[in-house]
Amino acid sequence: MTRPRLSCRRIRGAMSGIVLLAVTAGVVTACADEESSAHTSSAFSASASATPGTHGTAGVAKLHMIENEGHRLAFHVTGGSGPVIVLDAGGGEDSSYWKDVVPKLHTATGAKIITYDRAGLGQSEAVAGPWQVELAVSDLKTGLRKLGVTRDVILVSHSQAGEIATYLTKQNPGLVSGSVLVDASLPPLYTDEEIARIVAANQPAVDAAKKEPSKPQNKQMISTAESYAPMHKAYHQVSWPDTVPATVIVSEKTPFDGSPEDAQRWRDAAATFARQGPNRALVTATGSSHDVPKDRPALVLKEIEKMATTQG
Repeated sequence: MTRPRLSCRRIRGAMSGIVLLAVTAGVVTACADEESSAHTSSAFSASASATPGTHGTAGVAKLHMIENEGHRLAFHVTGGSGPVIVLDAGGGEDSSYWKDVVPKLHTATGAKIITYDRAGLGQSEAVAGPWQVELAVSDLKTGLRKLGVTRDVILVSHSQAGEIATYLTKQNPGLVSGSVLVDASLPPLYTDEEIARIVAANQPAVDAAKKEPSKPQNKQMISTAESYAPMHKAYHQVSWPDTVPATVIVSEKTPFDGSPEDAQRWRDAAATFARQGPNRALVTATGSSHDVPKDRPALVLKEIEKMATTQG
């Protein structure tokens, strides 16, 4: 398999896969330091903590620290009306990933917008042990419930967050009224053959991360790797409910840029998912890397607005 070269920004987004096909220990460490710096300057981190049940005024995000199963999670709420748009970033990314999208989306829709930091990222507390999608789903569902959000969610999920979206929507179809899956990790990709290819390609990066396990990015990679194969064998069997519309945005380059065979499998998986049920659309982000929200923000905003208008 040809191994691509990834920038730090691409590395963080690619962790959804965990498609770190050519990361050295030095690059991972450098990205961890960059991530730490980004957290400090995040526009969301500057928000004052609010008590559950209160929300930010229009255009101003409020921070809510919400507890679930013994750990606290940071949720950021920008007040608005109509459907609630929830933005969920890819692996290795926190809520600051959406900092340029939120104000534009709020101006365009007037909707309430929620971003959050998954466990161990941003301002959310870490959870020991391998990454578990079930716990990630519980964290998001609990956070929304404690914020009073129980229906009319437009769920926007990038990369690894596609896995959380699939399980959450499967289990709670009444909560999600529509979804925009942005170059998301989707069930059709994970055949036994593709899982084996991904695990093998990632092993050098995982081994390198274990040499400096205290780094935040390295922790994230190691914990994901520990449960990767069995988790994705199970994920391959999960179906999206036909009652919930979904727009699938697939990047041209995919997280496997540099490995043509795997890149094609990623694109094929997106197309297969779109064909598997009614009310699904496939949109190609021409020329974009895996970081579609960064490379093609206008396209992402357009599809979110369209979903919010038709389903909200």
